[in-house]
Amino acid sequence: MRSASASVPSLQGWPLLRLGFRPFYLGAAAYGMLAVPLWIAVLLGRVSLNLTIPPVLWHAHEMLFGFAVAVIVGFLLTAGKAWTGLETPRGCVLAALAGLWLAARLAAVFAPYGVYAVLDLLLLPLVGAIFISVLLRAGGGRNLPLGAILLLLALTNAAFHGAVSGLIELEPVRALHGALALVVMIECVIAGRVIPAFTQSALPGVRLKVPAWLEQATLGTTAIALTSWVLVPANVLSATALVAAALLHVLRLLRWEPLRTRSRPILWVLHLAYGWLPIGLALLALSQLDVVGASSGIHALAVGATGGLIIGMITRTARGHTGRPLQASKLEVAAYLLVACAAVSRVLLPLLAPQHLVIWLVVAAAAWGMAFALYLMVFSPWLLTTRLDGKDG
Repeated sequence: MRSASASVPSLQGWPLLRLGFRPFYLGAAAYGMLAVPLWIAVLLGRVSLNLTIPPVLWHAHEMLFGFAVAVIVGFLLTAGKAWTGLETPRGCVLAALAGLWLAARLAAVFAPYGVYAVLDLLLLPLVGAIFISVLLRAGGGRNLPLGAILLLLALTNAAFHGAVSGLIELEPVRALHGALALVVMIECVIAGRVIPAFTQSALPGVRLKVPAWLEQATLGTTAIALTSWVLVPANVLSATALVAAALLHVLRLLRWEPLRTRSRPILWVLHLAYGWLPIGLALLALSQLDVVGASSGIHALAVGATGGLIIGMITRTARGHTGRPLQASKLEVAAYLLVACAAVSRVLLPLLAPQHLVIWLVVAAAAWGMAFALYLMVFSPWLLTTRLDGKDG
């Protein structure tokens, strides 16, 4: 007689391919662990890669469209099912999407540029179409802007490859700035939903209220400021908009009462990471005035905010979707602190002691790599096996 679980079609197949977060979180963590230390080794001349684009462009592109996009895709394919109740890709279709992502990462190093570009350009339009289709079938109009941002990310990626190949007149780095701005906007939208919700659910009696005007002003001002930063040469008006956006994010964060989370690492990691958003925007404002280099603001957003939110979200959501308690282990807390260390070492310490830049870069890369190595140690067995509670997903 077959067991009940064996008779349930949804539990058939390899657990890794039952929901989007599983292969994409695993791939992103492995790539994050390897790609950043490898980049620093290339930068310092210790390793040579057979790259068909300049190494600095490879690094920036791959951290956005390789690392961050993998997490975004995994999260949205998982959240799409939770938000709508409809199936998102699993099994062979999910394997094909994850395989396409992996093939592009390998092609960047081992294939001609044309092969890399084609493979790299395929994933986002496919995922965007799938995600938007699920939302439309479920009437989930509230989340359609996230689908639109996925398609805009696909366009910025096309602009990057068009610029690199000489098909369009554009600095490739400008397209990468556009991609970072879109990633930040996704973070602003998702963080505004999950951070206060997670905080309220974990802390009984806490009721967080953010006025609608503050939400709208924060998102709108951030979109305007980042668009100006990407599209317009440095100017005082852009700097002013970036400062205004930074101040609004500070007000928004304070409304979420971050100090109440100090005894709950799985919460404070998200609040801490979000705090890098206003820091990054403020540093970008200073770069518009030629006070600091743009790299400081870019890495505050990319390492501090994006990296911090990613390590916080891929631990919490993976715990929830594998049926485990929402309580960070000591190894997870160590990973949180290591990403925070990487951000400080990459952003703040070079501003304070630029003469030791190489040291700070090595420390940041080592901390980042160890953080995602710890994630893989804890979560790989969970992502490769059935949920602890036996449910689908």
